Amino acid sequence: MSAQPELDFTLSCPIPIAQYPQVVLAHGGGGRLMHNLISQMFAPTFDNPLLAGQHDGAVFNVNGARMAFTTDSYVVRPLFFPGGNIGEMAVYGTVNDLAMCGARPLFLSLGLILEEGLPMETLWRVVQSIQRAAEAAHVQIVTGDTKVVDQGKGDGVYINTAGVGIVEHKRAIGPTQVQPGDQIILSGDIGRHGIAIMAMREGLEFESTITSDAAPLAEPVLQLLDAGIDIHCLRDCTRGGVASTLVEIATTSGLEAHIYENRLPVHEDVRGACEILGLDPLYVANEGRFVAFVRADDAPRALDILREHPLGEEAVILGEVTTGYPRLVTMTSLIGANRIIDMISGEQLPRIC
Repeated sequence: MSAQPELDFTLSCPIPIAQYPQVVLAHGGGGRLMHNLISQMFAPTFDNPLLAGQHDGAVFNVNGARMAFTTDSYVVRPLFFPGGNIGEMAVYGTVNDLAMCGARPLFLSLGLILEEGLPMETLWRVVQSIQRAAEAAHVQIVTGDTKVVDQGKGDGVYINTAGVGIVEHKRAIGPTQVQPGDQIILSGDIGRHGIAIMAMREGLEFESTITSDAAPLAEPVLQLLDAGIDIHCLRDCTRGGVASTLVEIATTSGLEAHIYENRLPVHEDVRGACEILGLDPLYVANEGRFVAFVRADDAPRALDILREHPLGEEAVILGEVTTGYPRLVTMTSLIGANRIIDMISGEQLPRIC
């Protein structure tokens, strides 16, 4: 049998390796670099209609039922932080991705990669938090896997989850459905998750403890859908924060997303912490916040529905969709000037989700 020819990576890889010679080895991995990696390497290689939707999960038909499927991995450090831990994040993050597809989450898988020497007490705390989070999110852990890696190779615990949900309506929800005139609703205050982890990691002390916003978002989303709100797109504002989320949607939709700085709900303690640390709240990760692109005449009712839910009490209409600057996110600043909001080249806070 003749030997198979070796693949010449330098000729076939769509990412210019001279520009990113150690892309896989880089610490962090958010922002523009990750966007390029996904859009130029993964998406073309695995191209298919379901993946082309560029959404938080895939929606497809199975014997007449519409299903949603998603997966995610969690490498947060430290494992426990004010307002949450890696176990809760693993459940809530996957549940939220299903919710952003307009689905009711049902079942999750659980993959644990454990570092040799991990204290059994730590693992038990993580496992118990996973179960409590699953109960709170009304999902079940139905299958899983466990692996152990050498000491010093795993940050204690890494978690991978996959989720399955059912779509109980006929709406098409995703970035390609965004339309001019849509109102952009943000479900609550931003920046708390990233700052909570940074403060814990670096031993920073503020006047009050800043807690993560980690929470399951399916319930408020399903309430919007049950009320007949014409939702065109949903996206949770995790890695890269609100800014990166909006840039991704604007790029995919081919439209402009225009927002207003004076409408951004940022708590004063978070704003102060960001100023001290040199961070922009727009780019700080959240684990319990989402944006909804809804038809303009449905926006006031959608806002009222969200504000009646504990997770949406601080919801705002952040801006609107226009055709002025296609594929861009623009913002009217506090002084009335307009500027472009782009993805940052790296990631402000590594290992936060």
